[in-house]
Amino acid sequence: MRIGKLQYSVRVAVIAACAAAAVLFWPQSSLRNDAADLLPGAGDPTYGLDALAEQRAELVRSIERHVFATRDRLGRAQLAPRVVAALEKTPRHEFVPESLRSLAYADRPLPIGHAQTISQPYIVAIMTDLLDLKPGCTVLDIGTGSGYQAAVLGELCAHVYSIEIVEALGLTARERLARLGYDNVEVRIGDGFAGWPEHAPFDGIIVAAVADELPAPLLEQLTRGGRMIMPIRTSAGQQELVLAERNSAGAISTRKVLPVRFVPLTRHPD
Repeated sequence: MRIGKLQYSVRVAVIAACAAAAVLFWPQSSLRNDAADLLPGAGDPTYGLDALAEQRAELVRSIERHVFATRDRLGRAQLAPRVVAALEKTPRHEFVPESLRSLAYADRPLPIGHAQTISQPYIVAIMTDLLDLKPGCTVLDIGTGSGYQAAVLGELCAHVYSIEIVEALGLTARERLARLGYDNVEVRIGDGFAGWPEHAPFDGIIVAAVADELPAPLLEQLTRGGRMIMPIRTSAGQQELVLAERNSAGAISTRKVLPVRFVPLTRHPD
């Protein structure tokens, strides 16, 4: 969502008055199931679609403020209009547990079972935006989870291939995405470390789990000019979101974006 000069000035003033530090992760211990006051009516089955759309729009406005506050790290002050439109359209309340739907449009991660989480919307937004995806793109999504990231990508790309190692999550996400009409998203149950070579090369790759290094098989499946983003564990035991890009000559360059916190990238024992 591009903002006009007046709106831009107002936002600058607001942001300057706030702490610039970005809160990138909300501990699960801070989650409340009785937070209907946060999103009034969200737990009511008769709650209107217009109200949910407004909550999504407000979430996107919050994300945009967060992006501006972290612009020095991101290398950009705004999300691309296509990414904004995808976030405003994707019904996050469909991708969280029923008991937590009152928190669906809060900018925080939420548990989805099996020791996994649905990522904070701000993180989903910047990981998506930093790929600089073009219409007609083909992307790989490692760590389907509930399917929210794949759905956002599905609004932007022609083909989305998503891999989830936890069978119960993958099967549920596949059914959910099909029910919601994301026919361009294909979900496979399996180990995402080796990627999906049958559908490579990919214009973008997102990995929603932390590893010690960028997996070589995934980098090999990145097209020239393509980008990959994933969290990497540092020598100090912290996590950094890392953006990798393959140039026209095939060489890979990387840069650190910002500190994050993700669940580990799990592998099949064999």
